[in-house]
Amino acid sequence: MNLKEYNEKRDFAKTPEPKGETPSEVNVQRFVIQRHQARALHYDLRLEINGTLKSWAIPKGPSMNPNDKRLAVRTEDHPIKYLHFHGTITKGNYGAGEIIIWDSGTFEIDRTEMDMPAHEQLAKGNLKLIFHGKFIKGNFALVKTGMRNGKESWLLIKKKDAFSTDSLYNAEALGPSSDPKTKQYPKTIQPNTILQPMLASSTKEIFNDPDWLYELKWDGYRVLAHISDKGVLLQLRNGINLNTKFPKLAKELESIEHECILDGEVVILDESGVSQFGELQNYPDSMGVLRLYVFDMIYLNGISMLDLPLTDRKSLIPEVIQGLELTKYCDHIEGMGAALYQKAIDAGMEGVMAKLKDSTYTLATRTEKWLKIKSVDSLDALICGYTDSVGGGVAFGSLILGVRVNDEFTYIGNCGSGFSENRRKELLRQFEPYRRDENPFGKKLPLKGRKPNWMVPTLSCEVNFSERTKNGLLRNPVFERLLNAPVQEADSVPKRLQRKSLPSREIIEIDGLPVSITNIEKVYWPDSGLTKYDLIDYYLQVSKFILPHLFDRPQSLHRHPNGILEEGFYQKDNENVPEWMQTFTLYSKSSERDIEYLLCQNTASLIYMANLGCIEINPWNSRVGKLDFPDYGIIDLDPPEGMKFKNVVRIAKEFKSVMDIAEIQGYCKTSGSKGLHIYIPMGAKYTYEEVRNFIKLLCYFVQQRLPRISTLERRIKKREGKIYLDYLQNRKGHTVASVYSVRPLAGAPLSMPIEWSELDGKFSAQEFKMKNMIQRLERLWDLFQPLLTESINMESCLENLKELG
Repeated sequence: MNLKEYNEKRDFAKTPEPKGETPSEVNVQRFVIQRHQARALHYDLRLEINGTLKSWAIPKGPSMNPNDKRLAVRTEDHPIKYLHFHGTITKGNYGAGEIIIWDSGTFEIDRTEMDMPAHEQLAKGNLKLIFHGKFIKGNFALVKTGMRNGKESWLLIKKKDAFSTDSLYNAEALGPSSDPKTKQYPKTIQPNTILQPMLASSTKEIFNDPDWLYELKWDGYRVLAHISDKGVLLQLRNGINLNTKFPKLAKELESIEHECILDGEVVILDESGVSQFGELQNYPDSMGVLRLYVFDMIYLNGISMLDLPLTDRKSLIPEVIQGLELTKYCDHIEGMGAALYQKAIDAGMEGVMAKLKDSTYTLATRTEKWLKIKSVDSLDALICGYTDSVGGGVAFGSLILGVRVNDEFTYIGNCGSGFSENRRKELLRQFEPYRRDENPFGKKLPLKGRKPNWMVPTLSCEVNFSERTKNGLLRNPVFERLLNAPVQEADSVPKRLQRKSLPSREIIEIDGLPVSITNIEKVYWPDSGLTKYDLIDYYLQVSKFILPHLFDRPQSLHRHPNGILEEGFYQKDNENVPEWMQTFTLYSKSSERDIEYLLCQNTASLIYMANLGCIEINPWNSRVGKLDFPDYGIIDLDPPEGMKFKNVVRIAKEFKSVMDIAEIQGYCKTSGSKGLHIYIPMGAKYTYEEVRNFIKLLCYFVQQRLPRISTLERRIKKREGKIYLDYLQNRKGHTVASVYSVRPLAGAPLSMPIEWSELDGKFSAQEFKMKNMIQRLERLWDLFQPLLTESINMESCLENLKELG
């Protein structure tokens, strides 16, 4: 590309932008990220390569979280002078709107993976970058994925390094300012907006330095406490609301007379004043004293304190929290780090924090201006499985840990300590949806005869350890905490939606997250008078049953915002969602663009979808991480209009007979519409094509047995009033209504799992309704739960089916 396209799009008599001239021969490898409030807010990334600025528009802005894969659309090259451009492009011009310099600096090309200069990596569509900015730092990948509306579609991905964060990241939280005099690095923040705190880097050796101050390192929950006229918000690093977990603390903070944002650590102290993380998890049934130690303040009475030196920020804290009982000031000493470190270790604490006295506060960034020095090392490890306990005395023996290196998993050892027995049981319950037969390491591990139970490496944990062996294994690892459990504690989810006199719009708190509820009394089912309220209330009640079947699966939203009488529509792409909502970007060959799929990871996500008018829930058959390998195969029994349902029951029983011969444990549910769905567990061991062909074979055997009432003919006109045995649902991206899903049909029927013994002549496809299900669920629990962990052996099943000819 050159600057011709840039110039052709602009009238420089009307726009303040610099004119594109001859590309520069000097290449300093500078970059700029500009916040561009045009027709739609986005961020523009520009890299100095071969004399021009190679440019990408990033709708959601960059992220320092490696789990975020930000869409970046390639745009025309810009002139080098654009590195310093900010201002207002007036209405009527191309790109009209406000442009602010959000970040700038220099970048390097990382040649460790590809030994190519910048322009060659760009041509290859795979840039490996090291940024040196104020907000954006460290290793990134910028990867081309295809074309989108005639433009190159790329992904900007943060690599895991010393600067990355595992917290929610929102570029807007860094607060762009509209003041034309302060275009560079604006920092406007306000209470009750989810923020990501500044994080510390690790170092091994304690030191003395008069320019540094030293604090005790507390082992608890890192919390930002927002206090304003709207009330108190206790916010975890990942955005979760802890008000319901610590109501006494939240109540005490309400007495603060200032509007402020405090940064600190919630801990439980034993009799010696040492923080006990395990007891904190058991709160309020814990042994010890609850405290919030405040070590920083970043906002006070309308003023952002981010740019003040640390000592100035800390000096104001004692007056703000004066007189509080649970909330205490985290004091410090200056210069004498070694003495405080030794005192902390002797007292049984983890270590100390060292902070530069004049350091400013940078949100969502891991900095070397703050350091943590611990008596033991720690790291974040992926849980790749667990071993059975020796003798069966506890829930499991040890965790099998790994880390990801260049898209492969490296074994770093087992961790068998740091758990109470109750904690082991709780972890084992959380592990169930991730069980797999496949070893993620692809090779046998030295487990000393202990039986492994493999998992998809999704969950991660923090472990402490003393050192590494020559083989890279952790020595004396101790489990500290689970970092990314999918579903929050049960008491953080309201069991019912309180109807009362709900306004047309209300924010309710679910999983500690704010969920907007609108038009609650809109009638969705005119035949029965059921409303949007009834739908949301239903999904609240069944969330514990349905969520394990939705977690980590891309969702195809089937929306009926005006009820069942108006035609619904499918929505896959979801760019404008709450900041706490997880999404997954996947390139669509048919659309030639990236699709941003929702992931339903918790009750808050489920209710968000229901509020959009998603009466039915449509998850993929496979999960993120193994999208080409479905967890189950589906047989859809689709009868024609007017056919007696007893014929559907007869065919379902014939499938049961064939599956018995193959030694398959199949599971059946009502479709909630006309037919039945039969599910067969595949354990993500086979491709979609293999699963589809296997299901087709089963359908063939049943059709041969019952040719008068069943068919494999896809064309409706040629089915001759027969039940269609649909095996084509087993294609990547195709969905059917989830188990426990409501259907957008009269009476609000459900897609409900059933026992095979229930199939008789009196049974119907709409046996279960939204209003009569909860007692059944509490009695039978989740009949489909085995689908999350079991798998057939397809080869053995095929061998068994040979007797059918």
